Amino acid sequence: MIAGLAAAVVYLTGLYFIVLAMGSFLAPSLVGRFLLAFARTPVAHYLELGLRLVVGGAFLAHAPQMLFNTLFTVFGWVLVVTTVGMFVVPWHWHRRFSERSVPQAVRHLPLLGMASFALGSFILLAATSPAV
Repeated sequence: MIAGLAAAVVYLTGLYFIVLAMGSFLAPSLVGRFLLAFARTPVAHYLELGLRLVVGGAFLAHAPQMLFNTLFTVFGWVLVVTTVGMFVVPWHWHRRFSERSVPQAVRHLPLLGMASFALGSFILLAATSPAV
Protein backbone atom coordinates (compact mmCIF):
# COMPACT_ATOMS: atom_id res chain seq x y z
CA MET A 1 0.00 0.00 0.00
CA ILE A 2 2.73 2.50 1.01
CA ALA A 3 4.80 1.52 -2.04
CA GLY A 4 1.84 2.21 -4.33
CA LEU A 5 1.18 5.59 -2.71
CA ALA A 6 4.85 6.53 -2.96
CA ALA A 7 4.92 5.59 -6.65
CA ALA A 8 1.74 7.60 -7.27
CA VAL A 9 3.24 10.68 -5.59
CA VAL A 10 6.43 10.35 -7.65
CA TYR A 11 4.39 10.12 -10.89
CA LEU A 12 2.22 13.06 -9.83
CA THR A 13 5.35 15.09 -9.08
CA GLY A 14 6.66 14.44 -12.59
CA LEU A 15 3.28 15.40 -14.05
CA TYR A 16 3.18 18.53 -11.86
CA PHE A 17 6.45 19.75 -13.38
CA ILE A 18 5.22 19.06 -16.92
CA VAL A 19 1.93 20.89 -16.29
CA LEU A 20 3.87 23.78 -14.73
CA ALA A 21 6.03 23.88 -17.87
CA MET A 22 3.03 23.90 -20.19
CA GLY A 23 1.42 26.61 -18.10
CA SER A 24 4.54 28.74 -18.22
CA PHE A 25 4.19 28.84 -22.02
CA LEU A 26 0.39 28.83 -22.38
CA ALA A 27 -0.67 30.89 -19.34
CA PRO A 28 2.39 32.68 -18.00
CA SER A 29 0.44 35.21 -15.91
CA LEU A 30 -1.44 32.39 -14.15
CA VAL A 31 1.80 30.52 -13.41
CA GLY A 32 3.40 33.74 -12.19
CA ARG A 33 0.53 34.32 -9.73
CA PHE A 34 0.70 30.67 -8.64
CA LEU A 35 4.41 30.88 -7.90
CA LEU A 36 4.06 34.22 -6.12
CA ALA A 37 1.43 32.70 -3.80
CA PHE A 38 3.96 30.42 -2.09
CA ALA A 39 4.74 31.53 1.47
CA ARG A 40 2.25 34.40 1.18
CA THR A 41 0.44 33.26 4.34
CA PRO A 42 1.25 30.89 7.19
CA VAL A 43 -1.26 28.40 5.76
CA ALA A 44 0.44 28.48 2.32
CA HIS A 45 3.84 28.13 3.99
CA TYR A 46 2.88 25.07 6.03
CA LEU A 47 0.95 23.53 3.13
CA GLU A 48 4.08 23.84 0.98
CA LEU A 49 6.21 22.28 3.71
CA GLY A 50 3.76 19.42 4.17
CA LEU A 51 3.73 18.71 0.44
CA ARG A 52 7.54 18.85 0.30
CA LEU A 53 7.73 16.27 3.12
CA VAL A 54 5.27 13.98 1.36
CA VAL A 55 7.13 14.27 -1.96
CA GLY A 56 10.54 13.81 -0.31
CA GLY A 57 9.30 10.75 1.57
CA ALA A 58 7.77 9.34 -1.61
CA PHE A 59 11.07 9.69 -3.46
CA LEU A 60 12.91 8.01 -0.59
CA ALA A 61 10.44 5.12 -0.62
CA HIS A 62 10.23 4.72 -4.41
CA ALA A 63 13.84 5.52 -5.40
CA PRO A 64 15.08 1.91 -5.08
CA GLN A 65 12.71 0.92 -7.92
CA MET A 66 13.74 3.84 -10.14
CA LEU A 67 16.45 4.30 -12.71
CA PHE A 68 19.18 6.52 -11.20
CA ASN A 69 18.03 5.41 -7.75
CA THR A 70 20.97 7.00 -5.92
CA LEU A 71 20.22 10.39 -7.49
CA PHE A 72 16.56 10.20 -6.50
CA THR A 73 17.43 9.03 -2.99
CA VAL A 74 19.64 12.11 -2.62
CA PHE A 75 16.82 14.26 -4.08
CA GLY A 76 14.39 12.84 -1.51
CA TRP A 77 16.80 13.51 1.36
CA VAL A 78 17.45 17.06 0.12
CA LEU A 79 13.71 17.73 0.13
CA VAL A 80 13.21 16.24 3.60
CA VAL A 81 16.23 17.91 5.23
CA THR A 82 15.60 21.36 3.73
CA THR A 83 11.93 21.11 4.68
CA VAL A 84 12.77 20.24 8.28
CA GLY A 85 15.06 23.27 8.29
CA MET A 86 12.24 25.43 6.94
CA PHE A 87 9.94 24.24 9.74
CA VAL A 88 12.22 25.90 12.31
CA VAL A 89 12.46 29.16 10.37
CA PRO A 90 9.61 31.65 10.94
CA TRP A 91 7.25 31.69 7.96
CA HIS A 92 7.70 35.44 7.44
CA TRP A 93 11.39 34.80 6.65
CA HIS A 94 10.27 32.36 3.97
CA ARG A 95 7.79 34.97 2.71
CA ARG A 96 10.53 37.64 2.56
CA PHE A 97 12.86 35.30 0.66
CA SER A 98 10.02 34.38 -1.70
CA GLU A 99 9.14 38.03 -2.33
CA ARG A 100 12.74 38.68 -3.41
CA SER A 101 13.49 35.53 -5.41
CA VAL A 102 10.23 34.48 -7.10
CA PRO A 103 9.79 37.69 -9.17
CA GLN A 104 13.29 37.14 -10.55
CA ALA A 105 12.37 33.58 -11.53
CA VAL A 106 9.07 34.71 -13.07
CA ARG A 107 11.00 37.13 -15.30
CA HIS A 108 12.66 34.05 -16.82
CA LEU A 109 9.50 31.96 -17.11
CA PRO A 110 10.35 30.38 -20.51
CA LEU A 111 13.65 29.12 -19.08
CA LEU A 112 11.87 27.94 -15.94
CA GLY A 113 9.31 26.20 -18.16
CA MET A 114 11.98 24.36 -20.13
CA ALA A 115 13.75 23.27 -16.93
CA SER A 116 10.44 22.18 -15.40
CA PHE A 117 9.58 20.13 -18.51
CA ALA A 118 13.02 18.49 -18.48
CA LEU A 119 12.77 17.67 -14.76
CA GLY A 120 9.24 16.30 -15.04
CA SER A 121 10.17 14.19 -18.04
CA PHE A 122 13.29 12.90 -16.30
CA ILE A 123 11.28 11.93 -13.20
CA LEU A 124 8.67 10.09 -15.28
CA LEU A 125 11.34 8.34 -17.36
CA ALA A 126 13.21 7.23 -14.25
CA ALA A 127 10.02 6.14 -12.50
CA THR A 128 8.86 4.03 -15.43
CA SER A 129 12.27 2.44 -16.04
CA PRO A 130 13.45 -0.39 -13.82
CA ALA A 131 16.38 0.18 -11.50
CA VAL A 132 19.67 -1.20 -12.72
